[in-house]
Amino acid sequence: MDEMKYKTFFTGKKITMLGLGLLGRGVNVAKFLAELGAELTITDMKDAKALEPSLKQLRKFKNIRYVLGEHRLKDFKNCDMVIKAAGVPLDSPYIAEAKKNKIPVEMDASLFAKFTPATIVGVTGTRGKSTVTHLIAHILEQAYPNHVFVGGNVRGMATLPLLKKTKIGDIVVLELDSWQLQGFGDAKVSPHVSVFTNFLNDHLNYYKGDMQKYFEDKANIFKYQKDDEVLVLGEQAVKEIKARFKGKIKSEVLVAKKSLVPKAWKIKIPGEHNLANIACAVLVCQELDVPVKAIKDGVESFLGVPGRLELVRTIGGIKYYNDTTATTPDGNRVALEALGLKSKKNIVLIAGGADKNLDYSDMAKLVHKTVKGLVLIEGAATEKLLSFIPKRTSYPVYIVDNMKDAILSACDFAKKGDTILLSPGAASFGVFKNEFDRGDQFIKMVKKIT
Repeated sequence: MDEMKYKTFFTGKKITMLGLGLLGRGVNVAKFLAELGAELTITDMKDAKALEPSLKQLRKFKNIRYVLGEHRLKDFKNCDMVIKAAGVPLDSPYIAEAKKNKIPVEMDASLFAKFTPATIVGVTGTRGKSTVTHLIAHILEQAYPNHVFVGGNVRGMATLPLLKKTKIGDIVVLELDSWQLQGFGDAKVSPHVSVFTNFLNDHLNYYKGDMQKYFEDKANIFKYQKDDEVLVLGEQAVKEIKARFKGKIKSEVLVAKKSLVPKAWKIKIPGEHNLANIACAVLVCQELDVPVKAIKDGVESFLGVPGRLELVRTIGGIKYYNDTTATTPDGNRVALEALGLKSKKNIVLIAGGADKNLDYSDMAKLVHKTVKGLVLIEGAATEKLLSFIPKRTSYPVYIVDNMKDAILSACDFAKKGDTILLSPGAASFGVFKNEFDRGDQFIKMVKKIT
């Protein structure tokens, strides 16, 4: 792209970054901006000790100052821009202070979208967005090698630095959660091609039980599209948008029906829900002029995304699946259904954890009918789940406070032909750093089994 445009924009700017974090996204945004000569103030509620892995990577930069263990209103008064991390509270007084002082509030992915000359494909939805994002990218990379990039809600990755790589003719596939889409709403931009897989209960702790607020953030993926742009909708999303969106959709709307996926295709990722995901990817790739054979080859060679029904190992006839990104009861349900275990009763489930203000009654019923054994990681979601499960069960129930004990407990009664499935249906905070840490610990323990 025209490097001068974004370099000139950021050089010398006084920028306050609200949130650094430990996942790597904040660090990579900070590196990018510091290298361009921006004057950064990074503020985070975590202290220096907690943030040491991130701070270590930024030590060489003399144009960064830190406010750690607190936020201060004065840092949101005298700057040219605020860049907020995902998950900043909706009622943040610091964002309110910036807006009161007419200071623009930006986010990583939406700021990238303002500057890149590449075509942007954005993918959102409560479930399936990671799989759809990476499947689209997998197909496109084979059709248009060296012209495809992935960003957005990707582990350890910032999107803004992709400005150094992207140019006209490139395609950037962004996985966008509701928090990142707040940035698109503030910037009044939407991707050129958008995908909305589905809309289900999630993040109700963050949105304080208000599903409409959650939807409004998600809707930014199509709200600002032009009439020559494209919106691909999963079948469930069609119903939700009709019920919840009061404006007019300007873009062309395509519905991704599962019947679009030929039955003869040899698909490696399991589950009916993945047919819906594949249908979304197929429509996007058709819009981007990918030949049918390349789409078919891409779908058939796609092995899935780590942490999403990821088969880690088979040991002694026992299969171990990592589905740590199933952070809602709906996520747990599709995992159970995808593995076809409802009638076999051969699953040992590791579940539970922290609550996002979700309903666990249906999950409890399905688990009770399905599992051979249940290992629950302590937390408020576990307490909710247990309240719906009968006191006496035909299967053992363990409650643990770490992954090592979870694996050991599961292995106690799993036999040849069984499956040990980590599919929590709950958030990870409290016991783990995040959902990725939870999955990493599971994989590490499983690989130690002899």
